[in-house]
Amino acid sequence: MTKRALGERPFAFTFIGIGAASTAAHLGNNFTTYLVGGLIDRFSFSPFAMGAWNMAETLSYAAAMFIIAPRARRLDPRLLALVASLLVILSQAGSALTGSFGLLLIGRIGTGLGFGILNSAVNLAAGRTSHPARWISLGIAFQTVLFAAIALGLPQVGARYGVEGMFLALAAISAGLGMMSLLLPGGTDLSNGDTREPKSPIGADGLRVLTAMALFAFGTLALWPFIERTAHAIGIPATEFGRYQSLATLASALGNAGLAAISTRLTRARPLALVLGACGVTCALLTTVGTPMAFAAAFMGYYVSWFLTYPMLLGLAYDCDESGRLAVMTTGTWLLAQSMGSLAAGAIAQRFGGYAAIGPLGALTCIAAIAVVWPLARRFDAAKASTARGAQH
Repeated sequence: MTKRALGERPFAFTFIGIGAASTAAHLGNNFTTYLVGGLIDRFSFSPFAMGAWNMAETLSYAAAMFIIAPRARRLDPRLLALVASLLVILSQAGSALTGSFGLLLIGRIGTGLGFGILNSAVNLAAGRTSHPARWISLGIAFQTVLFAAIALGLPQVGARYGVEGMFLALAAISAGLGMMSLLLPGGTDLSNGDTREPKSPIGADGLRVLTAMALFAFGTLALWPFIERTAHAIGIPATEFGRYQSLATLASALGNAGLAAISTRLTRARPLALVLGACGVTCALLTTVGTPMAFAAAFMGYYVSWFLTYPMLLGLAYDCDESGRLAVMTTGTWLLAQSMGSLAAGAIAQRFGGYAAIGPLGALTCIAAIAVVWPLARRFDAAKASTARGAQH
């Protein structure tokens, strides 16, 4: 499907399709932390084992995206979303039926593959629009509204029905979202009859985007599988943490709706540096504050800034490569880096008996990401300004 054909679709169809698929693709990233806490409580798995368990999901997620990236133009986003939804539903429901770590690990691999295929479908669909970063932001705004409700409900399910209930609830949510994802635009990106994929390398600019995403994700998401445990350590129960997450997701929805509205008018470098810096600072605060109120404030800032940084980095990827191939690779890099961070966080927590050292790591990697991506973002800003001046003469 060409960008012109996609533009002729009703806005609501594309919005719901991309929003539902984006929500389904990020269920694991946002709510696996509750499963980690539930499995530790139910089966007494160690933090290192849970870090490895989470890593299996994120590595599988990344693998799916890297497999899809070189085949992007030949693939149908709607069909990808359908296949992925079925895989996630079966994996989540199957995990509810076992307490074996090995079988649970297989289930995480299944969900990871499904989430990766879903996110690829989102990136491919957005890449076939005239403003990909805008549609990514709209998808995130959609998903965060739904996540606010899930964050309130899932801990209640866990309190009443245990981790098994949470697995089944997530399977049911994936089923509903999978049906809505059928509104994604279908078809391939082969309108010119050329069935060959582009063979050009990603280049130095693409490498900068991938490196910045790797640094950002490794540091800021190392803590994420254990964020509920971090809250628990200072006396915040899972149900209260769910309320914090619900508020944070609503704030994130507002932030991304605002970003979508102004994204075509923003420069790249300064806004990206601002949100990266904010994410790093709040990440450090998450593991160093000692009161529920301070934790809630840090978590709110962390969540909002993270979901503003992600579409901005993807926007740079689309600037470098309009086909969507680099965007898919960028998201795959996020998951690969997160999986390494999760394993490192589990090892640190087990070695030192806590999570305090993990948050400041995020601040350091965000600073490094700013340094890597700043020259590229400044160059795009200069090119945009030059084009605007040329249009005035």
